Parts: sequence; structure tokens; C-alpha cells
Amino acid sequence: MLDFIGLAEGEEAAYRLLVRRGAASCSDVAGHLRLGEPEAARLLGRLESRGMVTPVADAPGRYAAAPPPLAFGGALAERRHALQEAEAVVAALTEDYRRLSAGPGRADVVEVLTGAGPVRHRFEQLQRGAAHELQVLVTAEPMAVRGEEHQAEEQATARGVNYRVVIEESVLEQPSTLVELSSALDRAQQVRVVERVPTKLVVADRSIALLPLQSTAEAQASAEASALVVHAGGLVEALVGLFEGVWTTARPLLMSSTGEVVEEPMTEGPDETDLLILSLMLTGLTDRKVATRLDLSLRTMQRRVQRLAELAGVTTRMQLGWHAYEQGWVKR
Repeated sequence: MLDFIGLAEGEEAAYRLLVRRGAASCSDVAGHLRLGEPEAARLLGRLESRGMVTPVADAPGRYAAAPPPLAFGGALAERRHALQEAEAVVAALTEDYRRLSAGPGRADVVEVLTGAGPVRHRFEQLQRGAAHELQVLVTAEPMAVRGEEHQAEEQATARGVNYRVVIEESVLEQPSTLVELSSALDRAQQVRVVERVPTKLVVADRSIALLPLQSTAEAQASAEASALVVHAGGLVEALVGLFEGVWTTARPLLMSSTGEVVEEPMTEGPDETDLLILSLMLTGLTDRKVATRLDLSLRTMQRRVQRLAELAGVTTRMQLGWHAYEQGWVKR
């Protein structure tokens, strides 16, 4: 966990032990970490030389952990500075790339990627670099990116990136789809299905987009995948509008309490289950207790709440509760 600031695994374990115990001797550290005493002594010596542990004055042979802000503050400040310098270098390189690689102004608008490798690599970059949201349209014909490649997706979701994905119905017929959808829904992704998706599309943070250069028929006839990376704000806004149009007409996919992926029909307003969820939420029950009471999975219950917020045009649960009362969805 702390190796990025130069702390070895054994050193981190020893420091954590001292934090939990308050103070410990070399033999204590050796016993808890299952090390020989000479190795434990070397660990403590390295930590002491870096100011992370100090000998206890009134207890010879025992060590105490230095306060974490003091122990790690300097190293963290150095890493922040290095990261800021690296970001400045990347920004400068980006400007040089856009200015020189494709002629004046052209690279500011679009890049052309040729070959499955570059397309797949850029797709992973978009996921790893996203800070807030990824909007994705998925067709039934994968070219360069395959559904089972989940590592970048899992890491982005763990950082709090919100995925909104629309797949076309024929994708549900593929053998691996159920497992992939179950994994996506379990990671709190929002997935919807529509009869036909107009094109493959990935939009990261509403600022950069990736889409095929060729039509589906052209891609099938060609032996090589190709794609466009769109940077221009106006073009990206148009692609976001395309996604939102498909999203509003698509039907949510949910995970049942038995772990099955099921399709939920779209309705104009809240259905009976939605109203029960709102009523139980307003009594103060936690999400987990509401889901258990209604025999829903936690993910399904939370997605229904998200959809209700979209219907109401609000962003917080407090606003949703007020809207539900004002619209007569629930009564006092």
C-alpha cells in the first residue's frame, strides 16, 4: 500500500504494528511478523533512521510509531511535487503533439487509430484516465475491445467512476454476456438494453470520445480495426447527445435477489415497487434494510433510486423525498 513512497512491505507491517500497539520491543515485532530478531532489528533501524519510529525514553528496548503526518508528510509532499512536474511535462508534450503530429489545428479535433492494438490501448487509457463518468454504447460485433477485459474497468469503478452502458438486444444472446453483465451490475454500473445501438461509442468525462471510423459492414469486410478519438468540444457534445438519446429510450437491466440479470420495463413514472422503496426510505431505513424488506438485491434497489432521481430531475435523496411528496408519490 505504501510502497509508492518507498516503504517496503516489511517496514509498513512493522509501522502498522507499532501504531496498533502503541509501543513494542524488537522481540514483539519479530513474534508478530514471524521474523527473526536480527531481521526485526534491521526493520526498526531503517524506520528509526527515516524518523518513522522512535525509542521509548522510559522503556529501553521498546519503540513507538511517530505520528503518521510526521512520518509520511515529507514523502507525500515529494510525490505530489513530482506528480505536478510530470503533469506539466505531459501537458507540454500534448500541446507539441497536437501542433506537430497532424498539421495546424487538425489534431485538436480528431485522431485516427489503426489496428486493434492501438484501439484497445486507447480504450483502456480512457477508462484509466476518467475521473467522473464513462458513457458507453455496445454493439454485438466486438472488433478490438472484448467484454472479458475488465481490469481497467474494475479499477475505474473502484475509483468512483460512474459507468452508464447501453447494449443492444442481440448482445444478450452471446454465451459470455450473463457473466459479464452480472460483474458489471455487481460493480454498481448502470446498464440498459435497446433493440439497436447506432454505433459503438465511449465518452469519458464528456470531454473525449472514441468511436469506430468504419461502419459495421465496412469493419466486417476489413481485416484491420480503426477508430476515431474526438477531442473537439462541439463534436463531443454531439456524441454525448447521441448517447443520452439512446439512454432515455433503453430499458434498465437489473440483478434480482437470486443473482439473475433481468430486464425491467420502462414506465413513465414510479411503479409499485418504486413507491414502496420511497416509503421505506422515508421511514429512515438503510438501503440494505429496504432491499431485504422488498426481496431485492442492494444494487437493484439503488439503481431504482437513481432512476427515480432521473425521473424527478434531482441529484440528492433529500430533493427526491421532497419531489416525491410534492408529486403525490408518497403521503405524509
